[in-house]
Amino acid sequence: MIIIDGKKLQKEILDRIKDKVSALVFVPIFCDVLVGDNPASAQYVRMKAKMAEIVGIKFHNANFPASFTTEKLIQEIKLLNKIPNMSGIIVQLPLPAHLDQRAILDAIDPHLDVDCLGTIASEKFYSGKNIDGIGLPTAFACMALLDSLNLELKNKKIVVIGQGALVGKPVAALLRSKGLEPMIVTSRTENKGNIIKEADIIISATGKGKLINDGMIKSGVVLIDAGTSESNGGIVGDIDLESIKDMAGFVSPVPGGVGPVTVAMLLQNVLNVAKRLK
Repeated sequence: MIIIDGKKLQKEILDRIKDKVSALVFVPIFCDVLVGDNPASAQYVRMKAKMAEIVGIKFHNANFPASFTTEKLIQEIKLLNKIPNMSGIIVQLPLPAHLDQRAILDAIDPHLDVDCLGTIASEKFYSGKNIDGIGLPTAFACMALLDSLNLELKNKKIVVIGQGALVGKPVAALLRSKGLEPMIVTSRTENKGNIIKEADIIISATGKGKLINDGMIKSGVVLIDAGTSESNGGIVGDIDLESIKDMAGFVSPVPGGVGPVTVAMLLQNVLNVAKRLK
């Protein structure tokens, strides 16, 4: 089993972004809107702020109290949309339960929606008219990890487990855009065990800890693990790493696989917006 090093790939992508940002005639700005005081959310925002600064992108702080109404937050986002050189806005999820998530995400200018979760940006992604190269960062990260292996994918059996909005569904769309035909496995799929067992490449995003073990896969399979769940105070992926270590060809671990590359692809989206602004 060969571990696919997400942190190494992240550094390579960030180095390329830094070079391109330094060539711009202005400093692009990125904003991650944080509502409330969820410690995990705050930690994610700080991490993205740090990565942005590393590549030369200015991070704009936009922290609001959990008591904010949907209307008030939408007003604030509309002000953020108008900041000169703003090149990307995302809203840190989950939001407090009383807020209208759809209305808030749709308040982001679609041209600045670097998480691609607003209605217009999402429709653009799935329509194939994604000329700006903006897409869902976690799905892009899965593809970047797969691309880093330089495999010939044409005659491979590729299985995507899960059809969530952040990973499974967009990853399947990206594979199809390359002329590939992934098999989709959900909880309702018949003969799912046989489909998974025959796969040459598996991209899994169910969030069910250690779901995939050595009895479910064939020897030499490539495993991209985009699932995360909590276990004994830590984070585990969909793949039981210990179980599959003698079966898998390549595997992206959790943590240290898809996660670090997702942040890099988010900042790649910001750079793509900035290049268009220039």
